[in-house]
Parts: sequence; C-alpha cells; structure tokens
Amino acid sequence: MELPDSVRQRLGTFSRTVFRDSSRTGPEYGVGPGTEISSSLALQMSLYFNTYFFPLWWVGCIMMLHMKYSFLPDYYKFIVITVIVLITLIEAIRLYLGYMGNLQEKVPELAGFWLLSLLLQLPLILFLLCNEGLTNLPLEKAMHIIFTVFLTFQVISAFCTLKNMVNQLATRFRLQDFDHLSVDIGDARRVRSYVQEI
Repeated sequence: MELPDSVRQRLGTFSRTVFRDSSRTGPEYGVGPGTEISSSLALQMSLYFNTYFFPLWWVGCIMMLHMKYSFLPDYYKFIVITVIVLITLIEAIRLYLGYMGNLQEKVPELAGFWLLSLLLQLPLILFLLCNEGLTNLPLEKAMHIIFTVFLTFQVISAFCTLKNMVNQLATRFRLQDFDHLSVDIGDARRVRSYVQEI
C-alpha cells in the first residue's frame, strides 16, 4: 500500500527543505553513494520494540480507564476515550510509515512518520501523562513514561536518519548530473574531432 502521489510529493518536498544540510559543499566519497545504506539500526530497533510495547500499553490504558472511569468527570471521560482512540489509530499508521521509510529508505514515508510522531503522538501522550485532572495511577504513569521515551528517541533518531537520507539522495543526484555532464562533454569532443576531420 503506497502513499498517494500528491502526498508523497509534498512530503518529499517538505523533507528536502527541512532536512537538507546546506553546509555541505560537495559529495563525500567513501564506499560509494550507490552502496551506502542510510537506514538507522537504532530507529529500527526502537520501532521493533515499540510494536511489542504498544499492545501492552493499550491493554494497560483500557484496564486503568475501567478502574477510574466512575471517578472521572464527564468531560474527562470523553476526552480520555477520544485520545486513546486517536493514539491507537495514529500509532498503527505511524509504525507502518516508520518501517517503510527506514527499511526501504523512502524519505516521504519517514518524513510522515517523523511528523506524526512529533506533532500528534507526542502531544497526546504528554497530555495523558501530565494532566492532573486524569488522576493517573502509578502503572499508568509508568507506561506513559516508557511510551514518551520511545517517542522522544524515535523523533530524534528519525530526524538524524532523514537528514542522512536526504544528503545521500542529494549526493546521488549531483553525481548523476555530473555523469550526464561528462557524457555530454565527451560527445561534444567527438563531434568536434569529426568536424575537424571533415
């Protein structure tokens, strides 16, 4: 299941704008831009463990909500249920985009993962963690803290990975441009030699 082209192009444009390292002046040569892997092992391990932690977090939240539901005011009942449903839906999409973006080195998917993590998941989980009106139980606080640590690490790691991927793609583009330029110069020299022979 691919992202629609319009969304993919917008995320690609956004990520090239935000994550481009303007201090670099030229390509770096090492193993070679064609063989260098820019996926992040740390991010992938975090996503892997988050995939197993999230169902435990969800069951714990539902159990704690069931225990304290009668003590919450009506507006907090609605807010907590809405936030848990939103976190569940966003988390499924976020983990999918993280896996696709990191393993297949797709910048738009990883940028979508980063934006969902930073702009939606992190504020929602911080709301559940820091709001005093929710009367969080100790187990609930512990689970929210672990989830917040996962999210914070993933936001930082995804930013660094995105920056690396965009720089690598820019280097590949420059090298392809240089290859086309050298082919054009070679063709021009051949044409010039043919003209001189005539």
